[in-house]
Amino acid sequence: MPEVYQAERTISAVLKEQKQIDQVIRRLLDRGVPRDNISVMGKDFQSETRISGFITKKDVILGGLRTGAIFGSLFGSFLSLLTGVGVLFVPFVGPIVAAGPIGALLLGAASGAIAGSAGAGLVSALTAWGMPEDKAAVYQTRLQAGEFILMAEVPSDRVGEFQLLIEGSGGQEIHTTDKTLTHPSSGPCNSPEDLSPEVRCHLSEEAQRTFMDRYNAVLDHTNDEFTAEQAAWDAVHEQFDEDESGVWSKAKVNV
Repeated sequence: MPEVYQAERTISAVLKEQKQIDQVIRRLLDRGVPRDNISVMGKDFQSETRISGFITKKDVILGGLRTGAIFGSLFGSFLSLLTGVGVLFVPFVGPIVAAGPIGALLLGAASGAIAGSAGAGLVSALTAWGMPEDKAAVYQTRLQAGEFILMAEVPSDRVGEFQLLIEGSGGQEIHTTDKTLTHPSSGPCNSPEDLSPEVRCHLSEEAQRTFMDRYNAVLDHTNDEFTAEQAAWDAVHEQFDEDESGVWSKAKVNV
């Protein structure tokens, strides 16, 4: 029986060039790190197709980072192998291309869910997750300057191995956090706890039930989580309006 990969810590690093990102992703995959445990974010990824516009804060709240999955096909690189490639606007940084479980963290920053502030940026998101504030500030500055951030979730007993791998590929400002990122639940939503915190905080209890009912019904029929998520948000939009805090809580009155 194959050994189960157990991610326990997260190694973060800054890389200056996109080709270095490709190199690190390839090496991590070759060493057995699952693509679901690799995250990348950056402002200046080059693609063969021009991206016309970016996902707004409202779009992020409505569909989550996976709404941007269509962007995955735009990048002729290893970035397209990662999960949940999308684009969103992060305060103080601007439009960010992101891939992997870092998306949940960025959703909190983009929606103001982190630290309960509409002005929450990358520093707030990273420090709330557990990174020292001085390191988070360096990461935000380097990202603003057009460089890239990579995160790899690895077993505790292989931290040294992967630190050397990333450093050897040009990684700088390497930092290890004794926890992993939040991963979205897969399969049916059996309770509100199965929803990501960043999405759950924008739905009233009644809207959460609506979301889960439609999600589960479509998932059972299609076995496609992305289609089910989109259908669930459609159901919320059909039945609710946003309140002043950006929570979908006002039941629509059918005229």
